[in-house]
Amino acid sequence: MNWNDCEIFCHVVEHGGFSAAANFLGHPKSSISSAVQRLEQELDTRLLERTTRSVRVTEAGEILFRRTAPLFADLHDACAETLGTGRAVTGTLRIASPYEFGAHHLAPVACELMLRHPRLQVQIDVENRPINPLTEPYDIVFAMLESQLPSSSVVIRRMFSLERDLFAAPALVQRLGPPQHPDALRRWPLIASSADAGWSFVDSDGIDHHIAIESPRVTSANADIRMQAAMRGLGVTRITASFCAAAVASGALARVRFAGYTCEPLRVYALLPGKKLQPEKVRHFLDSLAGHARLTREDMGWQFHHDQGTSPP
Repeated sequence: MNWNDCEIFCHVVEHGGFSAAANFLGHPKSSISSAVQRLEQELDTRLLERTTRSVRVTEAGEILFRRTAPLFADLHDACAETLGTGRAVTGTLRIASPYEFGAHHLAPVACELMLRHPRLQVQIDVENRPINPLTEPYDIVFAMLESQLPSSSVVIRRMFSLERDLFAAPALVQRLGPPQHPDALRRWPLIASSADAGWSFVDSDGIDHHIAIESPRVTSANADIRMQAAMRGLGVTRITASFCAAAVASGALARVRFAGYTCEPLRVYALLPGKKLQPEKVRHFLDSLAGHARLTREDMGWQFHHDQGTSPP
């Protein structure tokens, strides 16, 4: 196997498409596409499904990515550690993140990293507004989006996806009856994010069903406020499964699902201000976060996983 082609394939998956991978690697898009084609021919299987607007990872491609991407990461880590022997991880790492992701996923990683590197300081600002790391003083900006990020001059690294679903108090579900179709939500009180114009559900045929948000009972950009309102029986809310796992486990919330439909995942991107070599503090943090994602996926795999959805080519 041509391992260079395999690593290029991993970059295509990790960065969300051919253009983003080419931008990150500094190679022509045509050479990225050729490398993946060679790899598919060598393995005699299709790894990516391509259209004019999107790229979807096949089941075979997901298996290859899941098994080989950590190997390439470990190889680069070993080289970096060898070259940087004695180089301390120091300074202040400045991060901006939405609350829903920062509180449950960044905080434990940051704490663990600071315990390993006593001279490292971490600043995590909770921000729900769009932030450009080229113009604001952040080393890493995390964005959580339902859609794909547009092309940008910043480095965009797709980290993973957070599974979302609908949740409500069990008493409310019992009173209104479990909905059988997304359209049934029109008679439910809704608890929405400030950014929600509607909720999208994908059926088993890949067809998107959009439900407009009209006159929600509660509106807040803060996921904790939405979760508390749902626990009190004020309505049904769409939230990431990992965020409300404890409330579901305690019986305070129940998952509301439609047979044959899934919520669009919330994709997590890391936006980096430069294309040069990453500072040690940034590299260590992203590597630690990737390790946290793998552990979380093993423990709660339906909640936190590598994105297999469509991406821009």
